[in-house]
Amino acid sequence: MKEEQEPPEPKDAELFRQAVGGVTPLSPSGRVTLAKPEPVSPKPAAAGAGASGLSGTDVWTDHGAGGEALTEFLRNGVSRMTLRKLRRGQFPAQNSLDLHGLASDAARSLLQQFLRESLLQGLRSVRIIHGKGLHGRTGEGILRIRARHWLTQCPEVLAFCEAPPAQGGGGAVLVLLKVAHPSAEGQRKPS
Repeated sequence: MKEEQEPPEPKDAELFRQAVGGVTPLSPSGRVTLAKPEPVSPKPAAAGAGASGLSGTDVWTDHGAGGEALTEFLRNGVSRMTLRKLRRGQFPAQNSLDLHGLASDAARSLLQQFLRESLLQGLRSVRIIHGKGLHGRTGEGILRIRARHWLTQCPEVLAFCEAPPAQGGGGAVLVLLKVAHPSAEGQRKPS
């Protein structure tokens, strides 16, 4: 039995032209066309970089860490509900790091090591105690500002917020980490 073929439909471009035939384009509105950024070659990972993707101190910079400390941070693509849950204590800290009294470089190194180990252990939430810095010369809390800035530079940090008063208040942050998934290679069966 022969099926009857329907007549061919007009092409999509022709349909589009018919649909917008009487439309006139808008005049230029002073838009700025941004140039595409030039690709940046990745920096080699420092010795001892773990599977978490955290690398040496050369990656975490203090550039842009001036001014006031962030009270909270949420990585792009992560739901605001996640930050709300973190603030409400629905992700209790599974480990804690105290950076009181450390110099900036030592604190940065220790923070990287702590996050790397936490990720390798599969921890979801940790607390970083950096202190308020009210006793410093300027009273600005440089370590408080820098530690929070460094956390924003770590792709494994999904969010952070100030800890509740009982856990350090403005002198500490609760940090939500990415869940480590086993690599695809580790799950393959030998052939």
